[in-house]
Amino acid sequence: MTEANTYKCLIIDDEPAAHYVLMNYIEKHPNLLLSGQCYNAIEALSFLRDQNINLLFLDINMPELTGLEFLKLLPNPPKTILTTAYSEYALESYEFGVIDYLLKPISSLRFLKSVERFLSYQNISSKQNSLTEPTNLNVKVNGRDEEINLNEITYIQSYGNFIKIFTGQKFYLVSMTTQEVLKNLPSSQFLRIHKSYIISLQKIEKFENNEIFICDTKLPVGITFKQKLQDLMNGNF
Repeated sequence: MTEANTYKCLIIDDEPAAHYVLMNYIEKHPNLLLSGQCYNAIEALSFLRDQNINLLFLDINMPELTGLEFLKLLPNPPKTILTTAYSEYALESYEFGVIDYLLKPISSLRFLKSVERFLSYQNISSKQNSLTEPTNLNVKVNGRDEEINLNEITYIQSYGNFIKIFTGQKFYLVSMTTQEVLKNLPSSQFLRIHKSYIISLQKIEKFENNEIFICDTKLPVGITFKQKLQDLMNGNF
């Protein structure tokens, strides 16, 4: 095994039993290397100042500072897999760009599935970096070329033979179909939730009663797209 395909991991959990389970799983995986173990978020902050980590296994419910509060403090957090005994934080956790959400007790099969998801992210990232991953969407607005930063897009609405691209308080009316714009959006950042709507996954505030809330805007979730969205929220991709 080469160093290039070995990823450094850090366990952050206040329960020794959780460390034992994750440590055994990590040590048996050919692509993972356990670099450290921390029992609270303060200890982890100190560790990360001196160490570069590729993957965090992070508990949510910890004393003094929760896992989600810990992520808020990191300007550029490593890829993160959340571990917890409680399911009610699943939706909130995806606001922080975590790649999976594991419910305790964690089975070996579910752990492997989560790691495979992480590895697929790494493969996609490597390919995109080699091709220079786009950060902008290039469109024509009133005959003029416009570059829209992907991070500024909240959602996109189909509007007949046009689309409306919303960025905060502003929108662009573009002569383009929903299918055409989808081809130019990274699937890791955007998802179609309805025949008329594409959303930025990073901008999701809440998902309930077949509706998504993005930047205080309520959008419908189509029945044919609901399962994919639910799988994503539950970490089953």
